[in-house]
Amino acid sequence: MQFGIFTVGDVTEDPTTGRTPTEHERIKAMVTIAKKAEEVGLDVFATGEHHNPPFVPSSPTTMLGYLAAQTDRIILSTSTTLITTNDPVKIAEDFAMLQHLADGRVDLMMGRGNTGPVYPWFGQDIRQGIPLAIENYHLLRRLWREEVVDWQGKFRTPLQGFTSTPRPLDDVPPFVWHGSIRSPEIAEQAAYYGDGFFANHIFWPTEHFQQLISFYRERFAHYGHGTPEQAIVGLGGQVFIRKNSQDAVKEFRPYFDNAPVYGHGPSLEEFTSETPLTVGSPQEIIDRTLTFREHFGDYQRQLFLADHAGLPLKTVLEQLDLLGEEVVPVLRKELDAKRPADVPDAPTHESLKAAKAAKEAALV
Repeated sequence: MQFGIFTVGDVTEDPTTGRTPTEHERIKAMVTIAKKAEEVGLDVFATGEHHNPPFVPSSPTTMLGYLAAQTDRIILSTSTTLITTNDPVKIAEDFAMLQHLADGRVDLMMGRGNTGPVYPWFGQDIRQGIPLAIENYHLLRRLWREEVVDWQGKFRTPLQGFTSTPRPLDDVPPFVWHGSIRSPEIAEQAAYYGDGFFANHIFWPTEHFQQLISFYRERFAHYGHGTPEQAIVGLGGQVFIRKNSQDAVKEFRPYFDNAPVYGHGPSLEEFTSETPLTVGSPQEIIDRTLTFREHFGDYQRQLFLADHAGLPLKTVLEQLDLLGEEVVPVLRKELDAKRPADVPDAPTHESLKAAKAAKEAALV
């Protein structure tokens, strides 16, 4: 079981002080947060990709490459990489390069994004979002797995005798998660290839994500990759932690009430009852997160959103200390103890390399 954090990289005013960090401060804060995540024993740091204010992570591989040089163990990922508006050739090149720089500590999450105007900014049509995601990812897989590619599709110029460089590290492409909050077509795509499916599990009720994940598991088995229980599932989530729940609610309320994404709508109490957002003590975070297994089955990756809505860096680092010291060790122990032996661990570069070697040996 992997635990980590993801960031959307929003530049948001702190409602308690009225101060908004500069873009430079926010970018540097994200780097500090990623390094802190490794320090406290988390497994994954993932950054979003956005191309519009008030967000700053427009170039995830630049940030992750910078982090690769300053970390030793943590897996560097995205949440998400826009498969619809990025050229799959460039994705293939960028993430293979990142693989080499990070000695394999890289995977990525594919998604269509949540900002409609990004499509025309990059010369695409939002009405073609699903076909773009399907075609572009099919090409990306071929670029990573075939030395020389001849290809022709609908959305980009043809390729003739093209070789993407550098080649994936150890000839093992990065593991791919397909992220979605609403699209069964994306769950189907993940299942077809035997890839991971990441349900953002934010904003919407549990029942919605239960349907998506159940569908993915069924289709994963349909395509012969294993049993439904062996499908590779990741979940998002949001937490705010203090030693006691009263302090957590009191401190987080102004950030929630004014957050660009969910402020000025349902109350904090309504939102926490209807969505995975959990505001409380370490034990409350543990208890709520353990219910995710009851709702979705055994899964492989849990990422928490911890640095959004204008929270100051000092507060975010305190959150990571509590996650690393009091929450994740308990969750790891509890969930690993309950997981059946035939449910796989989260894929890593080393496990994928070993699987490839075993498959090749079996063919000899």
